[in-house]
Amino acid sequence: MTTTAPHVSAADSAGTDIGLLVLRVGSGGLLFVTGSEKLFGWFNGAGWQRTTESFEGMGYQPGKVFGTLAGLCEFAGGALLVLGLLTPLAAAVVIGTMINAVHVTWPHGLVAASSAVLLIVAAAALGFAGPGRISLDHDRPWHRRGLAWGLGAVVLGAVAAAITLAVK
Repeated sequence: MTTTAPHVSAADSAGTDIGLLVLRVGSGGLLFVTGSEKLFGWFNGAGWQRTTESFEGMGYQPGKVFGTLAGLCEFAGGALLVLGLLTPLAAAVVIGTMINAVHVTWPHGLVAASSAVLLIVAAAALGFAGPGRISLDHDRPWHRRGLAWGLGAVVLGAVAAAITLAVK
């Protein structure tokens, strides 16, 4: 006996696409803002000089390299998620960056690390599900989603984080 998937209505499909858009804009927008705070001092942020000094204090040597890298990853990864562009790569960038954020905040407890953990979860979900139809990836030759691409994003992000933690 074969079973068929239930019919998916246009409203259900639109709801999924809007849900993915909300997830992308919320998580990606937050990362974009934190990256711009680190790099440019926007939104009352620390700015590049204080960010790099802070990274030195956290043991990321040299702080100028790692502070700049973190800011760029948050800024670019967040922007790509908001736009729904190169989504598996954006997810990997976010996952790798936020694993490092968890490493720094975890000694202060789960509450301190929870924002980074939630961003990892959101990025992984987008890596698997894709950005939805309301995105720059939609109907493009490079549009990728699914099990292999989601796993690839998670593995690439984890490997990048491990390398960063080993080198710091």
